[in-house]
Amino acid sequence: MRFISTEGRAPPVTFGEAVLEGPAPDGGLYVPERLEPLTQADLDALSAGSLTDIARFLARRLFGSGLPEDDLAALLDEALNFPVPLVEIEPGVHCLELFHGPTLAFKDIAARVMSRLMSRITARGQDTTVLVATSGDTGSAVAHAFSGLRGFRVCVLYPQGLVTEAQRRLFTTLAGNVTAVAVEGVFDDCQRLVRRAFADEDLRRARPLVSANSINIGRLLPQVFYYFHAWAQLARAGRHQGDPALVVSTPSGNFGNLTAGLIARKIGLPIDRFVAATNINDVVPAYLESGRFLPRESAATISNAMDVGHPGNFARILHLYSDCGDTLTALRRDLAGHAFDDRATRAAMWDMYEQRGVLLDPHTAVGYLGLKAELKAHGGTGIVLATAHPAKFAEVMRSAAGIDPPAPAALRRCADLPERIIGIPAEYGALRGVLTGGRH
Repeated sequence: MRFISTEGRAPPVTFGEAVLEGPAPDGGLYVPERLEPLTQADLDALSAGSLTDIARFLARRLFGSGLPEDDLAALLDEALNFPVPLVEIEPGVHCLELFHGPTLAFKDIAARVMSRLMSRITARGQDTTVLVATSGDTGSAVAHAFSGLRGFRVCVLYPQGLVTEAQRRLFTTLAGNVTAVAVEGVFDDCQRLVRRAFADEDLRRARPLVSANSINIGRLLPQVFYYFHAWAQLARAGRHQGDPALVVSTPSGNFGNLTAGLIARKIGLPIDRFVAATNINDVVPAYLESGRFLPRESAATISNAMDVGHPGNFARILHLYSDCGDTLTALRRDLAGHAFDDRATRAAMWDMYEQRGVLLDPHTAVGYLGLKAELKAHGGTGIVLATAHPAKFAEVMRSAAGIDPPAPAALRRCADLPERIIGIPAEYGALRGVLTGGRH
C-alpha cells in the first residue's frame, strides 16, 4: 500500500512515512493510492465481528504490511479497550456512542491507535514533538493517548476562551510531556500556526515534528473501523432488513470523520447516503448547494468542536471523488449537507430530553437534526454518530435542557487539578518560541 498527496506533486510513500510526515511536502494531504474493494465474503465476516475483529481486518487492508500482524493486533486490542455501542433512541434512529473512551469523545479511538502506531515506527533518539490544534476534543484525546509515552512530547494549541472548561481541563491538567498553548484567536488561527510549523524546515531539522490532527493519515484511517462496527451491530440486530436505505449523519467540523465514512463506503460498506451535518460554519453544505467552495473565518457556536471555517480534509473528499467525472454530481449523490444554528441545536437537545429522556451533546444534536431532515426527505433507517459525552458540555446542557449530566470519573479526576497553560498571540514567532524554548 502506497500513499499519495492530494496535490499530486510529492512522491508516493509508505504508510509509516505518511504517518511521520503529516502533511505531504507539496502541501497536500496523504491519501491511499488505491482502495481495494471488499468482497461479499469479507462483508459477511465483518458483520459478525467485534470492533477489534473489524479493526484487525481493515487495518491490514488500509495500512499495508509495514507492521507484523501479531504486533498490529496487539496494539489495536490495547487501543480499543472500551465499548462503542449502537443505541436506538427513537424508532428507526440509532446513536453510535463514541464517547466511552478516556476523554469522552470519538477522537479517543483514532488517537489511541495512532499513538501506538507512532511508538512502533518512530526512530528512537531525540524526542518527537506531537503538534496538534484543537477546537474542542482533539487536544485532550491526543494528549491522553501520548501522555507518558517514551520518546514523545505533546504540544496542544487551542483558541483561548473557545473550548469548554471540561474540554480544556482534560489536557491542561496533565503533567509530564504535555504542554497546553492558549492562542489569542480562533481554531483556524491554531490550524494556520500548525501548518506554518510543518513548513518550517529549519525547525523540523532541529526538532522532529509529527501531526496528530486528522490531516495525519494515521489519525484519519482508524475512524473507518467504527462505521463498519455500527453497520455490523445494526445488521446483527436485524433492524435494517428490508429498509430502502441506510443513512449515516456525521457531525462535521474539519471533516476527517466524514472522510473516513466516505472511504468506508468506497471500499464497500453498504451505506446508501451520508449527511454532512454542520453548525453555521457551513462551507461544505454551501458547496453542495452552490458548487462553490468558499472558506471563511469561523464563527463561535455552542457546538464548538465544529467551529471550522476552512475544513482541511475537504481536499481529501474531493480527491476521493476525482475519478467520478463530475465530482460535484457524484458527491451530491452520496452526500447531503444540512446546517443548523444554535437555536435549532438547543431546541433539539431539549426536545430529545423532554420527550425521550435522551441527552445529546450539542454536536450530536446537530447530527441528529441533519439525520432527521434527510430521513424526512428520503426515508430509510438512520445512524447518527454521538461524538462526545453530554457532561463535557455541562453549561450548554443546563441552558438547553435544564439538567446537569452526571460527571463521569474522567471529568471528576481533573476538576480540581492545577492547570499548566502557556498563552501566546496568534503569531508564528510566538509558537516557534514555545517549540524551541525552555518552556517546552
